[in-house]
Amino acid sequence: MVVQDELKKLGLQSAEVDLGMVEILGEMTAQKRELLKGNLLRSGLELLDDKKSILIERIKNLIVESIHHSDRLPKLNFSDYLSEKLKYDYTYLSNIFSEVKGTTIQQFIIINKIERVKELLLYDELNLTEIAFKLHYSSVAHLSNQFKKVTGLSPSFFKKLKQKRSGNLENI
Repeated sequence: MVVQDELKKLGLQSAEVDLGMVEILGEMTAQKRELLKGNLLRSGLELLDDKKSILIERIKNLIVESIHHSDRLPKLNFSDYLSEKLKYDYTYLSNIFSEVKGTTIQQFIIINKIERVKELLLYDELNLTEIAFKLHYSSVAHLSNQFKKVTGLSPSFFKKLKQKRSGNLENI
């Protein structure tokens, strides 16, 4: 809504406004582009127009969406999933991502999966076996090892630590 309002203010028409993407009809002057960029920035949004940055944002959005906002991770592995969704060879996507972000797509996926594991542990609705299954880990041991490598804590210690902290807050 913010993006559409800003486009209207500048007299720009859009063909399509989708999550993270806008197709503008006609030409946009450098002056209007700078105004749009400034107005979006004040709203906490960023204008990306270089193709690499746009592609990286799309990669990140697909990963975050599938891990954090979907009931199920893609049936395909992430490399096939990203290639299929973005219509690029995974090697190309991987190289661009690493070049611009300084980390691999795989590391980005792992960090997001561990953040999701933390959320699920705190909700306390699923046990570790169910979480491992839900996030497509080959085993609970694999999940636990990855969790410890990223956080420095075992999943069970993390959960106890959070329960202890929330218990202390309730007694205040």
